[in-house]
Amino acid sequence: MHGEYKVPGGKLVVVDLDVVDGVFVNFRLAGDFFLEPDEAIEDINAAVNGLDARSDATTIAAAIQAALPEGAQLLGFTPDSVATAIRRSVTSAADWRDFDWQIIHSQAVPPRTHLALDEVLTSEVGLGHRGPTLRIWEWDESAVVIGSFQSLKNEVDLDAAKAEGFDVVRRISGGGAMLMAKGAIITYSLYVPAELVQGMTFAESYAYLDDWVLTALRELGIEAVYKPLNDITSPAGKIGGAAQKRLGSGGVLHHVTMSYDMDGDQMARVLRIGREKLSDKGTTSAAKRVDPLRSQTGRSRSEIIEAMKATFVTLTGAVPGEITPDEYAQAETLVREKFSTDAWLNRVP
Repeated sequence: MHGEYKVPGGKLVVVDLDVVDGVFVNFRLAGDFFLEPDEAIEDINAAVNGLDARSDATTIAAAIQAALPEGAQLLGFTPDSVATAIRRSVTSAADWRDFDWQIIHSQAVPPRTHLALDEVLTSEVGLGHRGPTLRIWEWDESAVVIGSFQSLKNEVDLDAAKAEGFDVVRRISGGGAMLMAKGAIITYSLYVPAELVQGMTFAESYAYLDDWVLTALRELGIEAVYKPLNDITSPAGKIGGAAQKRLGSGGVLHHVTMSYDMDGDQMARVLRIGREKLSDKGTTSAAKRVDPLRSQTGRSRSEIIEAMKATFVTLTGAVPGEITPDEYAQAETLVREKFSTDAWLNRVP
């Protein structure tokens, strides 16, 4: 068995192994990481050989950590990343280049249609009706998008949202409320089969699926990093946040909103951002902890999007794609029956 895992912001971890009589044998670790002392790689190999092949990633990582000599230095990888590579090898997980990717960057649609398309396209990927897809959202209306489990009245000042011209909608993924002012944000969705993140914990899958955009932002001169669980940030401040939803069809939705420009006063008027939420952020203002892409790059929104698309093509070989008429029709049905209903918006009052 063979497995690979690119540590987000780190190095490539490669494992080869066999399973005989229910245990790992012939395990060998490789990669472009750094490890001191050299002999520690044999300690890692010995720690894995003989383990029960049903061991979860936590058990494997603990065995590796216990086997490391005192003072060992692991640079660009960790025992956890080795364990992830092992679990991915056992489950025959796929990599980005194992798929034929599409990029969709089509015309603006209403906020509710964007949310419905997320559900439709994730389901279509899970069912095998379309290949993995990156979709860039375009906006000609502004919206507040709240998470699936958030309280509507606790998160949004509905009167202020209406006065400021923001529609209020609820998405299928968890996470926090996002102020989506038209022309001021960059949002994209990844629709992927479960095989791409197989063998990873939920938290690891966030970092893994965000890694390509960190590469794109660094190429634009931003020192972008991933901050668990779901933030993309830089020394200047937070850039954006991610959310996920996994459907029964086998499709995984991972979508990200990044601030291109922002009006901090408007954010404070529309969103009810409590002190409890900010208490672990080291600030009393949500606006002060966000630093948008416009100020960090000096580039236009369209220039940044095109650079992101170019990076994605380089990493995955993606080709341009389109939303099919049937997919649009499915989305419009969902808009009528779900996303535009009071029952959905008020599912958590």
